[in-house]
Amino acid sequence: MAARELGADKVKILTHTNSNDVVGERGGYVVGYSAIAVYRSGAGGEEGKKRVGVELGLSEEDKRTLLTIARRTVERVTRGEPPPEFQVKSGKLLERRGAFVTLKKHGELRGCIGYIEGIKPLWEAVRDMARAAALEDPRFPPVRPEEVPELEIEISVLTPLWRVKDIKDIVIGRDGLIIRKGWRQGLLLPQVATEYGWDVKTFLEHTCLKAGLPRDAWKDPEAEIWAFSAEVFSEGEL
Repeated sequence: MAARELGADKVKILTHTNSNDVVGERGGYVVGYSAIAVYRSGAGGEEGKKRVGVELGLSEEDKRTLLTIARRTVERVTRGEPPPEFQVKSGKLLERRGAFVTLKKHGELRGCIGYIEGIKPLWEAVRDMARAAALEDPRFPPVRPEEVPELEIEISVLTPLWRVKDIKDIVIGRDGLIIRKGWRQGLLLPQVATEYGWDVKTFLEHTCLKAGLPRDAWKDPEAEIWAFSAEVFSEGEL
């Protein structure tokens, strides 16, 4: 296998879809499609270990509070209980911001869902997305209660989106990407490109695949490329 000859020894499914979803019709024969990353363990070297994103002014206490909210939420909802309520006073956590919650188990993705834009207070967005990442990510079965102690939680607090006019403006390690064409949309967080050691072109291609589009769809004049950054932090860092 060519990938093995190049040193690749790990595989990760980024997304999957089928022909019914692509053409918007139901019935008949169905063909499945998957976007799969084949990579080398430790791909990206030291680059993959660098901090990504930007600083948005969250204090260490703010970050710990958000991680606590996410973990307590996951603990409760996986037991079939409602998400907990929290009394939050920090002004930063009351700002309306987009946020993603990522769950990893032994270093492998176990769930990741988020709000792209700020439609509710940050603490509430984190609580809601922690629940969704644990129970509603269509790529994985719901998290079981006994798995929760094995999970590491990562939170990405997003900046507002901006339209990319020139791909030379995309900065690996700072920017996440959204590609939209028609009713299809794909998003990859800033840390994904550094984790896999991608360059800008590869990042664009995988964002297209995440949307269920051809890998070169970003070149289509009808495709929209949007970027954002995020403050990214995890339990392992605090």
